[in-house]
Amino acid sequence: MTIATGTYTTYATVGIREQLLDKIYRISPEDTPGMSMIGRQKATNVKLEWQTDTLAAAAANAQLEGDDYTFSTPSATTRVANYCQISNKKVIVSETDDTVLKAGRRSELGLQMEKRTAELKRDMEFTVFGSNTASVAGNATTARQLGSAESWYTSNVSRGASGANGGFSGGLTTAATDGTQRAFAEAQIKSVMQSAFQNGGKPKIALCPPGQKVNFSGFSGIALNRVDNAPAKSSESQLAIIGAADVYKSDFGNLTVIPNPQMVSRTRTVHIIDPKMMSIGFLRPFERQKLAKTGDAEKRAIVVEYTLVVNNEAAHGVVADLS
Repeated sequence: MTIATGTYTTYATVGIREQLLDKIYRISPEDTPGMSMIGRQKATNVKLEWQTDTLAAAAANAQLEGDDYTFSTPSATTRVANYCQISNKKVIVSETDDTVLKAGRRSELGLQMEKRTAELKRDMEFTVFGSNTASVAGNATTARQLGSAESWYTSNVSRGASGANGGFSGGLTTAATDGTQRAFAEAQIKSVMQSAFQNGGKPKIALCPPGQKVNFSGFSGIALNRVDNAPAKSSESQLAIIGAADVYKSDFGNLTVIPNPQMVSRTRTVHIIDPKMMSIGFLRPFERQKLAKTGDAEKRAIVVEYTLVVNNEAAHGVVADLS
């Protein structure tokens, strides 16, 4: 079908106003599940130290009637530490750009500061749970660096061939050595959970990369893959296909499995943690700084100085070297 000759259309019209919605739709993974679950505490030094302790192994204990006491030297506590790391994001916006009328925000400076704050939180989650980094004491030319969670685990571990623990020694943590990668399997979770139980730990969370969450849902423990769900306001039933598992009921406690979008570059590791036995220590909480003007622009910075406190690494575990 054709239009009538001489019909004037939008294709020829000059001066049609543009339509720009007064919204900005941002889609990036902003969740930081690891830091959201663990505790918070205050740091008062760039090196935050704490102590760990263990009990003597259980043993037979039957004594002679009237026998004299004999004494053994108790074990000393272990002193461990982590260093506070400085992280920041900077923004500079021209006065003109912050003044002109824009769609979706009143202030360009405000928008950019909001974005940088979210980015900084993502960087922190990546540093703590999405990387395998040793702690660094730092000096005038080297930035201090906290030891990531993966660098602490030594007691309850499942690693591939040639993989090796890092751990705390000599005042610093050492990054774990990556081993031969292997498929994520239920037996690895069982092994770590049993080891943690025997060491007195009670892990509650499996924090994993998105791909490993998918692999976890394929474990054979799921008996049914369909369930009848009745809608809230309808007598008709709906058939739902269940393709995911969120809780692993082990012999040694339940483990909630949570995917972490900030672990996409460290896909070989699943953290098995007790959130009550891990925290972030803040020497300087998030601070928005207004920097000195040196021209026709506004400068801002967001700064945080923090470290990871692993109360006792034996409370946690890791399944490493996953493919």
